[in-house]
Amino acid sequence: MVEEIRVGDLVQTRKQHPCGSSEWTVTRTGADIKIRCEGCGRVVMMDRETFLKRRKKLLRQGPEPPPIPGLEVYAHLRDGQSEASPAPTLTEGRVEQ
Repeated sequence: MVEEIRVGDLVQTRKQHPCGSSEWTVTRTGADIKIRCEGCGRVVMMDRETFLKRRKKLLRQGPEPPPIPGLEVYAHLRDGQSEASPAPTLTEGRVEQ
């Protein structure tokens, strides 16, 4: 199961930062995660696997990301349906659609 990480999430880490705070805000997601310390403002970037190991718990969920315009045309793929027409077949030397 993939854990959803959103920009704006407030997370608590297992170990405290040297400034004394253990709360961080996610500022970038992707293959790498960028987080900002709530105590001193220090920004740290780490790979997703390391972030998931260091995170203790989610304190506040960030906002729902807005839908990406134009992706509704691909909704049939998400729902498991195929929009593509069947391949033409060859019958007695003629191609039928």
